[in-house]
Amino acid sequence: MGWAWTRRKCASEHNDLPPWYTVYQQAQRWLAAGSFEAIVHDLRLILRLAEGRNAQPSAAIFDGRTMQSTPESGARAGYDGHKRKKGSKVHMAVDTLGHLLALHVTPANEQERAQVEKLAKAVQEVTDGHVELAWVDQGYTGEEPVQAAQEQGITLQVVKLPQAKRGFVLLPRRWVAERSFGWMARFRRLAKDYERRLGSDLVLVDFGYCWRASVLATNLYASFVPPSWAASEDL
Repeated sequence: MGWAWTRRKCASEHNDLPPWYTVYQQAQRWLAAGSFEAIVHDLRLILRLAEGRNAQPSAAIFDGRTMQSTPESGARAGYDGHKRKKGSKVHMAVDTLGHLLALHVTPANEQERAQVEKLAKAVQEVTDGHVELAWVDQGYTGEEPVQAAQEQGITLQVVKLPQAKRGFVLLPRRWVAERSFGWMARFRRLAKDYERRLGSDLVLVDFGYCWRASVLATNLYASFVPPSWAASEDL
């Protein structure tokens, strides 16, 4: 369908779709203006207040996920030796409810601990410096990530695996980030790295969280507002 859309000669061939270049240009305007990031930010504030939380979080969870590369993204992919997978690594920070705070994408061979400075700085920018604590996994151990986080006013706390674990273990706090990655993986375009440009990965993740947060906000609104038929009934 996408090929037919871009190759068609006139708009009359598909009356329900505008010319592809019109959609592309408008999408580029939204991206340049940071529209999707602003939507994610506003929806996060609404959902936090609805849960009885402060508008800005005081704690966050940092984590990374490797997305398998494809022929389109292979030129900028790296090899993750731990996951034994070639692709891109999504470095993400979420609040304690799992809502997106900050995002950063690198080749998969980049270490998670090396991205703490950039991630922590982005978190403090979107929360006005309210975050004081960040839970991380053992991939963030070492003096360098601790120092990088402290420079931004954040204390890193490593959540370690039990020494004698058997089967699946639900790690305190860390499971929130894993759930957020699970939400992201429900989108086909985010199951693998299909994008030629690195910026497209960031946009798709933002868009995915926009959709997820919009669904939560809609359900929240529906729980407070009675349906129109109920309001019209004589009680």
